[in-house]
Amino acid sequence: MGGVVSGYTSATDADRRAMLEAIGADSIEALFADIPRALRLGRPLDLPAGATQQEVEAELRALAAANVSTEDELSFLGGGMYDHYVPALIDMLTSRSELLTPYTPYQPEVSQGSLQAMFEYQTAISELTGLPVANASVYDGPSALASAAYLAKLANGRRRLVVSAGVHPHAIETLRAYARGLGSEVVVVPLANGVTDLDAWCAAIDAETSGVVFQSPNFFGAVEDAAALAGASGDAVAIGSYDPIALGIVTPPGECGVDVCVGEGQPLGNRLDFGGPSFGFFAATQEHLRRMPGRIAGETVDVDGKRGFVLTLQTREQHIRREKATSNICTAQALNALAGVVYLSWLGRDGLVELAETLLQRTHYARETLCAIDGVTPLHDAPVVREFAVRLDADVERVVERLARERINPGYRLGRACPEHADGLLVAITEQRSRADVDRLAEALERALASERAGAAPAAAGGTR
Repeated sequence: MGGVVSGYTSATDADRRAMLEAIGADSIEALFADIPRALRLGRPLDLPAGATQQEVEAELRALAAANVSTEDELSFLGGGMYDHYVPALIDMLTSRSELLTPYTPYQPEVSQGSLQAMFEYQTAISELTGLPVANASVYDGPSALASAAYLAKLANGRRRLVVSAGVHPHAIETLRAYARGLGSEVVVVPLANGVTDLDAWCAAIDAETSGVVFQSPNFFGAVEDAAALAGASGDAVAIGSYDPIALGIVTPPGECGVDVCVGEGQPLGNRLDFGGPSFGFFAATQEHLRRMPGRIAGETVDVDGKRGFVLTLQTREQHIRREKATSNICTAQALNALAGVVYLSWLGRDGLVELAETLLQRTHYARETLCAIDGVTPLHDAPVVREFAVRLDADVERVVERLARERINPGYRLGRACPEHADGLLVAITEQRSRADVDRLAEALERALASERAGAAPAAAGGTR
């Protein structure tokens, strides 16, 4: 093969004949005998002819060139995924052989690195949230929130979920999808000045409520009164979805009466790699330990008295007791969670606080600067940490198109997820956005709004968003 290394070797006709003979089948068609013919395609797939490696590489380069990354433009996108700086040590540590993450570390004697990484990750999440137990991660923030809702149903048998309209729209969609399967009802409580309407929240909670769900900071960037929302939950399970970076300065959910804390782990050492992969974190009170999805690693000692790690709980294991499984999520995203604990260790306690305070200061400056522009008004005046929503007095899509010409993405267009806020823009700040970057955004946004008012047509912009 001239030194070319292939990662895939197809089965030959002889290989197929040998395998069929071994299982007692006379043809490949016989393997599908139990599938009704009406469900089969009945013809070859309509695929184009194969291409050479050179042609494939050229095609992939052309496709890649159509995309725009946060390294190609000044980006203020957020809404759950953020452009944080990821230090090189994360790639270095997550690629070490002793930390490779197999599907499930059934054999602790050969999985000590993976198990210790899980244990340290759980410890960090527990300290971050102020809750006593944490699992070794799930898929992402929305699936973690939906799993928390199922936990609430397991805890009290009720089927009514009260959800703040400030929860991320994608997470609400996921909750609704889970609720259909569980036969549960999802009741969405409106916002007042950017935060959950407390009176409507209290009125929505009744004796049939299994769990209450809020997010802080919420989708529109506002910091919620977690203690008031959780305190009004009565005997329903109080579920809070949190930005892990904001936990550097806001009161930990465990101190606010929150029973289950979940969130999107992407801000913790995970890049914006075309939408993922990421991980979801999940922490809870001791009461809910055995209802938690995922797996939990524990610390012990071996026969020689040496420190060791084991898989203590895996109550989600549907292959062991499928009908009683707490979750059917089989992948713990352990490699991404490992990046998360490395990132938190790199920052340290003081570093996390310093980072969150930096975002707080820069977000305040950005909010004040943008809202001073003619045609920009705040969507709400509630406290924010790293993200805020504004209204524009011009077509948001056209304004974004104008700024794209200057290689600036001003933020997330709220109308895409919330039609009632078609004039809204969600602006996010990370430590990678400097004061000079904010000034550049403000100047460009002011020009774009003035051009829209004057009726000038925007020039065509390149790239895909």
